[in-house]
Amino acid sequence: MKPADLDYAEATIAAIATPPGPGAIGVIKISGNLAEKILKRLFKPLKPLKEFQSHRLYYGFIKDPRTGELVDEVLVTLMRKPRSYTREDVAEIYGHSGYLVLTKILELVLREGARLAEPGEFTKRAFLNGRIDLSQAEALLDLINARSEEALRLALNQLRGALAEKILALKEALLSALAVVEVAIDFPEEDVELLSHYDLARELEENVLMPLNKLLATYQRGRLYREGIAVVIAGRPNVGKSSLLNALLLEERAIVTPIPGTTRDVIEEFANIKGLPIKLIDTAGLRETEDLVEGIGVKRAREKIAEAEIVIFMVDGSQEPSEEDFRLYEEIKERPHLVAVNKIDIAGEETLNLWKKAFPHERLVFISAKEGEGIEALAEQIFLLVTGGRSKEIPQVAPNLRQKMALEKAREALERAVANLKKPTVYPELVAVDLREALSSLGEITGEATTEDLLDRIFSNFCLGK
Repeated sequence: MKPADLDYAEATIAAIATPPGPGAIGVIKISGNLAEKILKRLFKPLKPLKEFQSHRLYYGFIKDPRTGELVDEVLVTLMRKPRSYTREDVAEIYGHSGYLVLTKILELVLREGARLAEPGEFTKRAFLNGRIDLSQAEALLDLINARSEEALRLALNQLRGALAEKILALKEALLSALAVVEVAIDFPEEDVELLSHYDLARELEENVLMPLNKLLATYQRGRLYREGIAVVIAGRPNVGKSSLLNALLLEERAIVTPIPGTTRDVIEEFANIKGLPIKLIDTAGLRETEDLVEGIGVKRAREKIAEAEIVIFMVDGSQEPSEEDFRLYEEIKERPHLVAVNKIDIAGEETLNLWKKAFPHERLVFISAKEGEGIEALAEQIFLLVTGGRSKEIPQVAPNLRQKMALEKAREALERAVANLKKPTVYPELVAVDLREALSSLGEITGEATTEDLLDRIFSNFCLGK
């Protein structure tokens, strides 16, 4: 690292820590060695103050030291290292929310020697200074982006170190095995028995490989709760697609009229269905049209259907099945899908029986999007299709994609070590190489073994001020 880079990394940083727009309060966060000095320069307490006490609120004003102009009425606090979010000296200024006043305060802070923080730089410093590991830093981002209570709980568990604890247990078991192997390497002339290489292989399978596989098995389920899944609502015009979107969202999000072709663009909204964050995509009705704008909407609808993880094919249950319905069904039948027969509140029994004969499978759901009838049953079918009918139990901890890839690398190395240990002739040096590779891969999860590029990629996903 160049000296200039070192100065940049150790500089005092500052940012607005609250979202833009009107609100009750706005927060400026400062972290670094100059935090207290900057606070003393800008803050004028209501009562005389000789020295800041750590972790205590003070009332007063922010004042431009050059002009003497009062900028805002504020509360401030100083949190001295290491008892702070970044384990550096941290000052926070709580002012009135508003773009102009917060920007003015931030400009004064920067003028006094701080630099503008990069996205996620406060959390990056918390990681680099040992307050949190990399898995906990990623959990913070999951916490911010959580779209359901289940995703929130997963993030909180990981933030509290649940994943790190599991990784630590795996590493300790690996280190114990590696110590035995290295004894055999270091003292070959002593003819040291490698425990029993079959016993060591069994211990690695039971104490490392099995728990690791269980952890990997939670990835897909955790991804569902963390990221959700895209569900496209498709069908002919005026079958009730927008009404279904509104019913699942429990709000009037899409315009609903009796006029076919009202929806001309794609509408995307997240809904919480049985605890899963589901991205619902309402599309234009599928039909041939001379209308240029509607034609673009139909083209986009077909693109969304091609990308969708699940399709709800919607039909008008008050009308008999048509050739057009069957033709459109051919476009989506190879994809995971449900068939929603809508408008049962106005449909005759004979007509509904025709739909049962037309689509005789378990994923046929009868609903009235307008009256809310059958919506709960449809939500249950969506949940079962998304989860594959597995238990509704939510894992306590689940790796994200980056962590999953590191776990898979560790598993591959561990499987090679076990295979070598089961051979008639064991070469301890080869086993040791594989065990060290497995340890290194596990270290990537908590950040013990990582690169600057990886850190930049992870923390750039955070907002300014976090």
